[in-house]
Amino acid sequence: MDQQKTGALIRRLRQEQKLTQRQLAQKLGVGDKAVSKWERGLGCPDVGLLPALAKALNTGAEQLLRGALDANETDGGNMKRIQFYFCPQCGNLLTATAPAQISCCGRPLAPLTAQAPDDAHRLQRETVEDELYLTSPHAMAKDHYLAFVALAGFDRVTLVRLYPEQNAELRLPQPRRGRLYWYCTQHGLFTEQL
Repeated sequence: MDQQKTGALIRRLRQEQKLTQRQLAQKLGVGDKAVSKWERGLGCPDVGLLPALAKALNTGAEQLLRGALDANETDGGNMKRIQFYFCPQCGNLLTATAPAQISCCGRPLAPLTAQAPDDAHRLQRETVEDELYLTSPHAMAKDHYLAFVALAGFDRVTLVRLYPEQNAELRLPQPRRGRLYWYCTQHGLFTEQL
């Protein structure tokens, strides 16, 4: 760990959070002189303080130890690269269009890997009133259901959440082109080109 880099990062993140050294020190239960010492690279926070310090500065403990944040490459937001993350604990759904470190309920989430649908997970499609009408005979029980359907076009994603004990049917805007994604809570993510 480079004390200078870590100190500079602590200062930058503290200022981004619009905290004074005293306010940060109060959150951590230390003196403001300790925060000043860290920021000047004359010492480091105690290892036991790292989780609380990371939380207060809205970053990870690894980034503090390394003294740097990992920046993503700019990609222009191309929806062709969309990745879906689903928390098995709370059902939270997250998306990203570039590599990301995402966690929920205290655990890191890996991006879902899309697969071609089998007969049990195929969606029926038809056009109704200039919309795409999707249905599925898939079970919609509390422990096994389709959690979402998403339509990714060039510049936008239309996402519809589905819930247990409702019918697996929905309408989406009729796309010219795009990719359809849907997620079964037991069998994973499926995809199909439109």
